[in-house]
Amino acid sequence: MAMDTAPQERGIPVAPFVTDVAEFIGGADQDVMPTLQKFQEAISKYKFMEISTTQRRKGLEQKIPDIAKTLQMVEYLKSRKDAPDPTEVTFELNDTLFARATLDPIDKVHLWLGANVMLSYDMDEAIELLTDKLATARKNLELANADLGFLRDQITTMEVNTARVHNWDVKRRREQRDASARAA
Repeated sequence: MAMDTAPQERGIPVAPFVTDVAEFIGGADQDVMPTLQKFQEAISKYKFMEISTTQRRKGLEQKIPDIAKTLQMVEYLKSRKDAPDPTEVTFELNDTLFARATLDPIDKVHLWLGANVMLSYDMDEAIELLTDKLATARKNLELANADLGFLRDQITTMEVNTARVHNWDVKRRREQRDASARAA
């Protein structure tokens, strides 16, 4: 399935890859500390985005089975609408508490929308709403997974950049020290 938007279009910037450190920092005689600080800030921002996206993914992973279960139940109730006898169901009151009920055929269902809001829907409307919510949640989960992969790549790129700049600076200082020792 193709993604509708790239991660950078969703607010995740692309990390630059430093190929020439001297050119990147503005010359061989420039201080690398401001560049290293910017890289550390960028890594921190990417890690924050990674944590946020991971939490969003976990929420979606919990929500998708609930939506699917609700959709399945509404479809079942719709299929039993014209049944002559009542339908016996077991439903969840809490994580470990279930109850049994006998339902007469129904035309409407009540769905929790969140924030202590419940609305009544015709069966077909409820199925359409739940199908759309399920599709959206699955798409958002796919986007969150793609974003996490992209963020990991950006973090790795910035860590490599940090190592390249640091190693370049160590080499430059060693060469300057050796040149000073030869001159003395």
